[in-house]
Amino acid sequence: MRMTTNSLVVKAKKLAVPAGILATILFSAAFLFDYGRAHAAAAASGPLDENSVSSLVALDNAVEAVASRVTPAVVNVAVTSRVSEDDQDSEDGGHSENGGHNFGGVNPQDLPPGFRQFFFGPGGKQMNPQPQFEHGVGSGVILSPDGYIVTNDHVVDGATQIRVTLNDRRVFTAKLIGVDKLNDLAVIKIDAHDLTSVPWGDSSKVKPGQTVLAFGNPFGSFPFTVTRGIISGLDRPNPYRDDPRKPGDFIQTDAAINPGNSGGPLVNAYGEVIGINTFIISGSGSFAGAGFAIPSQIAEATAQSIIKNGSVHHGYLGISMNDVTPDNASFFNLPDASGAIVSQVTPDSPAGRAGLVSGDVLRNLDGKKIVNGSMLQVAVSEMTPGTAIELGILRDGKPQTLHVTVGEFHKDATEEASNDEQGSQQRGRLGLTVANLTPDLRQQFNVPDQVKGAVIQSVRPGSPAEDAGLAPGAVILGVDRHPVEDADSFVNQLHSEPAAKDVLLLVWANGGASYLVLHADENNQNGE
Repeated sequence: MRMTTNSLVVKAKKLAVPAGILATILFSAAFLFDYGRAHAAAAASGPLDENSVSSLVALDNAVEAVASRVTPAVVNVAVTSRVSEDDQDSEDGGHSENGGHNFGGVNPQDLPPGFRQFFFGPGGKQMNPQPQFEHGVGSGVILSPDGYIVTNDHVVDGATQIRVTLNDRRVFTAKLIGVDKLNDLAVIKIDAHDLTSVPWGDSSKVKPGQTVLAFGNPFGSFPFTVTRGIISGLDRPNPYRDDPRKPGDFIQTDAAINPGNSGGPLVNAYGEVIGINTFIISGSGSFAGAGFAIPSQIAEATAQSIIKNGSVHHGYLGISMNDVTPDNASFFNLPDASGAIVSQVTPDSPAGRAGLVSGDVLRNLDGKKIVNGSMLQVAVSEMTPGTAIELGILRDGKPQTLHVTVGEFHKDATEEASNDEQGSQQRGRLGLTVANLTPDLRQQFNVPDQVKGAVIQSVRPGSPAEDAGLAPGAVILGVDRHPVEDADSFVNQLHSEPAAKDVLLLVWANGGASYLVLHADENNQNGE
């Protein structure tokens, strides 16, 4: 007890002696006055009747039934991986948010926010300065009685040994059947029979607010955990920095997901797998109310292909896209804010051969409305290479139909949309400084030779450029759908636009191009 509190107690005792009689009278009166209410409260403190809690009891019973059905099909996946020299360097540098680990060849800097800790290394602490092996724990779910299990690719990537622990505590050595790096999925198999498995559900039918349960092994220390929540959102975009071509369409949930849950199932009220838990977004690396799962629409097709063929073949168009938004729709003469804008076309790609160009707006696929780029990306990636499709587009506001033969996605396929003279321009209403792309600047910012435009050298804090997410090293390829060849052409094009008008920029960054709308800076319309 703090000294200040002690002194207050002591003073209270001294005052209590001369006031004893008065205190007794007041206490007696209070007791008589409150007796009836206290008696009633005591009577109400017993258990509630069955009718009062029937709904809650029914909910508990339902959740318990789903948990008891699914838990036997959930597995603990323990992985041993040999650490490469590069991995050891990464650990020594301590760049990873999980104590410097770079497990299984995954570069932490290539992962989305909160994802670096999602595959959990024991203790989350730095291991030996020069470890030869590294260990991690993830989750998985049994797909068939004969031992096929689905998990995340990042759980088993680079593994030299995979050990699976079942809910009944039996331990098996697992064999890697195949992986799908594009969707971060893998299938492993154990030599066992008559196992409990769970069916796939239809993720296309889930809705925000729907109750879901997440299963897994959080922190590697709490095996076979179940948490309950709801579907918080659908069709969440791709957060990966390493490859903008990876599809999105993630399911967002507030069911608690923590490091070690990676690869575990997200199930609906019927005990069907509607998603595979894959990452979280969190400033601390632990649950912060935003977990994400790969929808079963993608995971089921991938798992079936791996089990049948040992691999997955994804469709590919060769374009980068932006969603149509209320901000950018007017720049493309669109009747509404739906569809996807082509920001970049890979030379000699299926899209390029079909005649798609930057600025085309994709409106429908085989007669079905394209709501956004993620919808198209997921649909095409699940197609068999060689499939013929029809794309309905708007080009400068005029409808056209293009016939495209879907190609095959390869990890090394490039999707890169490039002047030599030194020079820079002052910051203006957008709050950025640009320069010509010299060989030195290309090397400094790792800009490919084929990219042409004006490179951003600095961004003013609080400016429209910063608000739009622009940063040094990004290359401006176009202004209001006019190409930019160098810093001078960027400035000339910008000056030709009204000072108070919003500006549409085509920007190359992180290996791909995208359209950004910059809102005019009302406090700095005449430059700095």
